[in-house]
Amino acid sequence: MKIIEIKTTKREELIDITDKVKQVVIQEGLQNGLVSVYAQGATAAIMIQENWDESVQTDVVNLLRKMIPKGVWLHDQQDGNGDSHLKSGLVGPSETIPVINGQLGLSRWQNIFFCEFDGPRSSRKIICTCLTEK
Repeated sequence: MKIIEIKTTKREELIDITDKVKQVVIQEGLQNGLVSVYAQGATAAIMIQENWDESVQTDVVNLLRKMIPKGVWLHDQQDGNGDSHLKSGLVGPSETIPVINGQLGLSRWQNIFFCEFDGPRSSRKIICTCLTEK
């Protein structure tokens, strides 16, 4: 298991962490198996999405803003981030990616994103767990 630590700069953003996950796979010496990528935090998520065109990430954030607007949820009375919890729950805290011959089993257009829904944060942690094929 390895922990990736990142900093976020916006309230809502998708950050490409594919290269960081690749480095974990290399460091762990994983050739064939799975890597689980898990966002620690109740207002963050992990998503596999296209990275060729940044408009896709913007579209994801805009869609979630329309589906789950800020300021209308019961939890907003506590700390104003009810929408952040709902967005992270909808997207989900983790993804599992196959590793094939030491490479992430992503397609040409797929990348791994950390989804920040309650930033900016000086520190966010992502737990990567490698499972080898026997």
